[in-house]
Amino acid sequence: MFVGERMSSPVISVTPETPIHDALVMFKKEHIRRAPVIKDGKLVGIVSQGDLLNASPSPVSSLSVWEMNYLISKVTVKQVMTKKVKSIDVNTPIEEAARIMADSKIGGMPVMRSGVIAGMITETDLFKILLELMGAREKAIRVSALVEDKPGQLAKVTKAIADAGGNFVSFGIFSGPDTSSKMLTFKVAGMKKETVKTALEKVVKKFWDIRQS
Repeated sequence: MFVGERMSSPVISVTPETPIHDALVMFKKEHIRRAPVIKDGKLVGIVSQGDLLNASPSPVSSLSVWEMNYLISKVTVKQVMTKKVKSIDVNTPIEEAARIMADSKIGGMPVMRSGVIAGMITETDLFKILLELMGAREKAIRVSALVEDKPGQLAKVTKAIADAGGNFVSFGIFSGPDTSSKMLTFKVAGMKKETVKTALEKVVKKFWDIRQS
């Protein structure tokens, strides 16, 4: 799965000369929290809702409403945007985008195709992918179990479920409490909770949780 398959597109952008009031109105209308800043077809920055709000006068300001409106009308995106923008290519694996965003503590990045902006990848897009990976919208038996971190263990788990007539809805592998183990979290359809436990009790080290989900 690549970034280009999951990015938000078409791009909703602003220009450096866009007044922050107009940008805030657009953000609210489009239900977005950040937008790339484009000038002459080129990416020159990125601006977030927080940037725009922080540039607005405080509601406890001593200025009159007319003075505040006048000042706001003079502030443009160029004055509050971030100029050093992290971007990513459409053919980048989605997990690499997630790693960059997590390490950089950012909520979204412009997505480029041949040097031209093609979309945005955001934390919301990644959350949607997580929902799919974990089968969050499908009813099934959800299992969290600890297995040894050695070759052949996953094969044993999948074979045990298949032999018992189960069908995997989702499957995730996560770090265990130490380097010798892995945590498996998966959902299985076509089986009852008790049947799943019986099928796996000789295969896994420990069950953390089994539930209908």
